[in-house]
Amino acid sequence: MNKLIATLLTGLFATSVFAQTSSTTTSSVPAATPTQMTSGASTTVDTPVTKADAKAQAKADKADAKADEKAAKADAKAEKKIAKADAKARKDKAEANKDAAEKKADAVK
Repeated sequence: MNKLIATLLTGLFATSVFAQTSSTTTSSVPAATPTQMTSGASTTVDTPVTKADAKAQAKADKADAKADEKAAKADAKAEKKIAKADAKARKDKAEANKDAAEKKADAVK
């Protein structure tokens, strides 16, 4: 039993460490040279945004907004359907309880 618990904990720690590692991304900004790093001054590189980049970003944002809206509509539709089914189930249950009470009353007479 102790070996099983130890194995599970080891696996848990291994997956948590793996999940926390940063993914490697490629950047269009060149890496800083050693002379820039030793100068002591902090430098920031501003990448100019081109009109095409801005247009592509706007298009992607618009597509994301549209997808979010579509998902929200689907969620609302599903919630409405669930609410309708719950109402029908409550109605059926109330009717069944009423019928059972009537049968019980008839059996007593």
